[in-house]
Amino acid sequence: TKAKIAWGKHWIDLGFQSLEKALSQTAGKYCVGDSVTAADLFLVPQVYNANRFKVDMSKFPIISRIDKALNELEDFKNAHPSQMPDAQ
Repeated sequence: TKAKIAWGKHWIDLGFQSLEKALSQTAGKYCVGDSVTAADLFLVPQVYNANRFKVDMSKFPIISRIDKALNELEDFKNAHPSQMPDAQ
């Protein structure tokens, strides 16, 4: 429903505003420097959800850049929802 999408979009956007600010202090190639950390493992699915909820990702250039870099890694490609056995 529209209300569900608006609710999700609002909260993801709000969280990403804070995350973008934090990443401006910690990011290298990934969330914390140039090595994949647990933060990156949580970022990718949240960006996936942000896209589902139509969040304007152009407002979050650091998050978008990191997500792109992570999704180029083979392990992240293999873990993508579209690669799951029950994907439609």
